[in-house]
Amino acid sequence: MTSGFSRVRRGGAQARFDFSEASLLTSLAGQVVALLRDGVADPDVVGQDPDDDPLDRLVGIDGMGGPVEPPDDPVLARLLPDGYSDDDEGVDEANADFRRYTERGLRDGKVANAETVMASLRVAGIEAVGPDDPVDVELDADGVQAWLRCLTDVRLAIGVRLGVAENDDDRWKSMPDDEPAKAMHDVYEWLGYVQETLVGTLR
Repeated sequence: MTSGFSRVRRGGAQARFDFSEASLLTSLAGQVVALLRDGVADPDVVGQDPDDDPLDRLVGIDGMGGPVEPPDDPVLARLLPDGYSDDDEGVDEANADFRRYTERGLRDGKVANAETVMASLRVAGIEAVGPDDPVDVELDADGVQAWLRCLTDVRLAIGVRLGVAENDDDRWKSMPDDEPAKAMHDVYEWLGYVQETLVGTLR
């Protein structure tokens, strides 16, 4: 099992993962990419409606308008939150405008972070090593930031799916070991450990 990340020069970090751990990270990052890409409007179609906002064209982002409604999927709703709280006046219209002009960029940024994680693991040789071989990952400063953001997104997605709540440790401790949700919660906790060691390289 990995001992976590340690610091290297120039703001980078390195870690050695078991093959199974590296494979799991690749799979989880890939699932985040698939989730974020699903249902995104076609950029070649969005903005061609004659009734769309002329502000798109005025500020030079014609065709870049995104959705105005929050996602139905609770995971996506957490990954792509509203910009304003329910206490704000005119919140529905403000959130619609916020989402329209920011959601696509937010999705693209999160996808890029997840793809950086997968690329890092490919560079480390995950596709070439055997199941008993370690996978040595080395990140530069930008890679560290991408990994941190992706790990946050993956943990958030798992936490929403599992219904993880604050101070619910007893729930997971009392769950039978053969319960699939408990195994996934163990993954959630392990990802938190990996993230914590990566944060530690920044101090």
